[in-house]
Amino acid sequence: MAHTAPRRTTFAPRRTGRRHPLVATLMALPLAALLLLVFDGWETVATQASSVGVMLGR
Repeated sequence: MAHTAPRRTTFAPRRTGRRHPLVATLMALPLAALLLLVFDGWETVATQASSVGVMLGR
């Protein structure tokens, strides 16, 4: 049998650890914009956020 080079994976190994907060924000913004449009605007989102804040005791 012929000797062949070892296979390389096409994907880089995953790093462990946490993402930078700015990266996480940039990942979440498109979904947030979509939800803002689907659920009828800023007032609804602000009301829900306020309710969650009260529930968490803030």
